[in-house]
Amino acid sequence: MRMAKSAHVNKRIFVTVLVVLILVNSYHLWLGKRYFSHIARAALHDRQAQFRDNFYYLLDKYAPRCSPLELVGSAGWPRYDAVFETVRKNHINNADEILRPMQIAHDGFVQSIQKLDVPYLILTEGIVSSAGGKYMPTFVVTLRLLRRTRCTLPVELFVKDSTEYEPQICERILPELNARCVVLSEVMGLEEPKNSNKANRADGVKIEHYQLKSFAVLFSSFEKVIWLDADCIPIHNPAILLTTDPFQSTGLVTWPDYWASTISPLYFTISRQPEFPSTDRATTEAGVFLVSKKAHSRTLLLAAYYNYYGPSHYYHLLDQGAPGEGDKDTFIQAAAAVGEKFYTVSEKVADLGHQRYEGNDHDIIHVAMLQADPMEDYKLTQQGKWRVEDTSEAPAPRAFFIHANMVKFNPGEKLLEESSNKNDDGRRRMWAAPETSVRRLEYDVERAAWEEVMAVSCTLRSAFETWEAGDGLCEDVKMHWAAVFENRDTDGLHFTQQ
Repeated sequence: MRMAKSAHVNKRIFVTVLVVLILVNSYHLWLGKRYFSHIARAALHDRQAQFRDNFYYLLDKYAPRCSPLELVGSAGWPRYDAVFETVRKNHINNADEILRPMQIAHDGFVQSIQKLDVPYLILTEGIVSSAGGKYMPTFVVTLRLLRRTRCTLPVELFVKDSTEYEPQICERILPELNARCVVLSEVMGLEEPKNSNKANRADGVKIEHYQLKSFAVLFSSFEKVIWLDADCIPIHNPAILLTTDPFQSTGLVTWPDYWASTISPLYFTISRQPEFPSTDRATTEAGVFLVSKKAHSRTLLLAAYYNYYGPSHYYHLLDQGAPGEGDKDTFIQAAAAVGEKFYTVSEKVADLGHQRYEGNDHDIIHVAMLQADPMEDYKLTQQGKWRVEDTSEAPAPRAFFIHANMVKFNPGEKLLEESSNKNDDGRRRMWAAPETSVRRLEYDVERAAWEEVMAVSCTLRSAFETWEAGDGLCEDVKMHWAAVFENRDTDGLHFTQQ
């Protein structure tokens, strides 16, 4: 009888503990969904502090013990060709000196990150970007355009350090748009918050320029991340991309650049992976990409390693002086090195600009890059239709993003100058050609962009630290709007492929 009673008590204890565990787990799931929960963020901050100490230790322990890479010439400007393969060439001068030390360091780092967990709030998804200084107005315009697509995903804007933190923007403007500023140097422990008496725990760690992107993604709070450069404009609501293929089946999606891969053969030896044919994929245009931290923690850790040692070693190794040398290929090559899945959009990046000579749609002044809908691209490639090899296979996927890489939507810089007509001193559209690109837009994106530029210029003229009060930006933008868009049709442009 006593044994039966004891068993009954033990069963009750077990059930009670199980219920408590379920409740605690459910609470943490709820916290993950509650992006702005102070409790969740505080817990994340503690986990990030522990993570970064371990991560910095590994970065230092597995530093390449060799001189920086030396280039002999460069790989040039080779355009991507999906049909005719080219042989990879090495342009690293001190190959014999760096090969073995870099391989040893790479081996050690890859092995050491197997059990290193990247912290994030579970079941969360959001958009991550970085901006500061003259790029802050551009980001705000992009953010407003994002909200026009009815996207409600939270946004984390990383600024490099406290000198780029703009209180009026970060504390008043962005929260109204479900966005917040994150000071990267603080979350990385490189710079303690104001009024803190703590010592710097990351002496010697320095992040800037192309390195910012990989570390911003790594230290963002979201599980599923859409990275957007400050000048990369979503044409449609990007939230759907996180719930559909190819992202659902791979956890990492990137878009192509114009250029052929110029990775040195040495890299494949160092990372112990086979070379891929030059026809397989172009280099990456990293103005936008999608990544799951749950599925790709090792990818992100290795990409951060590549970027940390990028200026001294890996940027030359991965690009060899080709256009856009920097972080662009670090994510895909990191995924390949650790054996994690990825999908590279097959559809080529397309030019978007205006005709150099009226009536000639084949001579375009490049202003921006058109990037394809990955869902439509994936459907085509799953059917064995590779437009990158033969454009007659199927109609082009609709455009999903515009990377305004040449002319940013910041009237405080050169926007108004670049959008004027040099021939008759008038005004013109920037995104009016070629017709094949314009038809893929599906609506007048440039008009929408100028509406937001006008709103930002006229209502936030004193908000940005790089804008001088009373500089006449609002009036200038209104003049451009009146000349190009007000009381005018679409100038004969067709925004549909039908």
